Amino acid sequence: MTTEADSRTITRVALRNFKSIAACDVELAPLAVLVGANGAGKSNFLDALRFTAQALRFSLDHALRERGGINEVRRRSRGHPNHFGVRLDFQLSGTTGWYAFEVGARPKGRYIVRKEECVVSSAERERSGSFRVENGRTVASSFAHPPGAGSDRLYLMQVAGYPAFRPIYDALAGMGFYNFHPEQIRELQSPDPGDLLKPDGSNLASVLANLKSGSPESAERMSEYLSRVVPGTVGMEPKTVGPKLTLEFRQEMRGDSHPWRFLANNVSDGTLRVLGVLMAVYQSAGTESGNARLVGIEEPESALHPAAAGVLADVLLEASERVQVVVTSHSADLLDRETIPLESILAVAAEDGETRLAPLDDAGRSTVRNHLFTAGELLRIDQLTPDPELSTPTQLNLSATRRDPWRRLPPLV
Repeated sequence: MTTEADSRTITRVALRNFKSIAACDVELAPLAVLVGANGAGKSNFLDALRFTAQALRFSLDHALRERGGINEVRRRSRGHPNHFGVRLDFQLSGTTGWYAFEVGARPKGRYIVRKEECVVSSAERERSGSFRVENGRTVASSFAHPPGAGSDRLYLMQVAGYPAFRPIYDALAGMGFYNFHPEQIRELQSPDPGDLLKPDGSNLASVLANLKSGSPESAERMSEYLSRVVPGTVGMEPKTVGPKLTLEFRQEMRGDSHPWRFLANNVSDGTLRVLGVLMAVYQSAGTESGNARLVGIEEPESALHPAAAGVLADVLLEASERVQVVVTSHSADLLDRETIPLESILAVAAEDGETRLAPLDDAGRSTVRNHLFTAGELLRIDQLTPDPELSTPTQLNLSATRRDPWRRLPPLV
């Protein structure tokens, strides 16, 4: 069950034939840092979570089309797999369970949801439920009169209005994933509700206004962190320019008793990217719904001075006490910080075009625990490698239960 000290929404991720990932089965900590070489498949793992969020928030067709169709999503290999699957185990508001789906390819770029299953367990009967759909037909359900299923859409969208499934639907559909573009943050922005930060940060001013209204102490904490990365910065505000919004920064200047003010178009890429990272992990404090229970960020250290890696580590660790944070990174400086828990690090490697992803191997874990090398030093000498047994799961069954992280049990009956 979820505890106050455990911010995780997703406790386990199992994937099969998703892009370069033939099979993976990993547990996620409150902070997960995926580390590996360029092209190893870090972004593909993160994209599986983003794919799930988009398929639920918009539609399965939208999520596939954004990636070029199902043939660009299912893994390409000599075995020609014609499907891909995702399973997410979750804990949320006193409930636990899992959600899994498998999408198969059909001729001419068409597709079908071959299997979909969700099990929600709670001490409160009305918040428990389950369903299993196969090829557009509901074959098992806790509903007396289940809604109709479709073979081209995810059934969880159909049942999102039921008390048992609404919380997990909101949590999965509300996951936020970010790869910030400073040029988009600089542009004058159209106002919006500011409930969820856009992937490129292009509505950051609206989200900041929402945060300042809903949680001014969180906005102040953001300012404190920004001033540690960009010395002299004393705050930022959303600013109205005609019908649009932008950001205004205040910075102390030598010889002047009052901070100078700069609009976003006069601020460096690094400052805007740092602000984007801060907003991504603090945004949910300003909303009643608590959206973005899981936040994924591509290379948060990008454009950041190496000396600021310690501040970034502090930001991510502090944020992970409230929301689950998953990041990809190349930063050895970030991993030099012993404050990053060893269980947070997931090593990613590629062999013959296939991604392997798991916690560190025995040698790496022992080396770091005995303080012989930091994880960052292992990364610098290319010795940060995934556990070979855990990175190649066999007989992966996306509908199976399990008693421990790596033992597969028979499918749910």
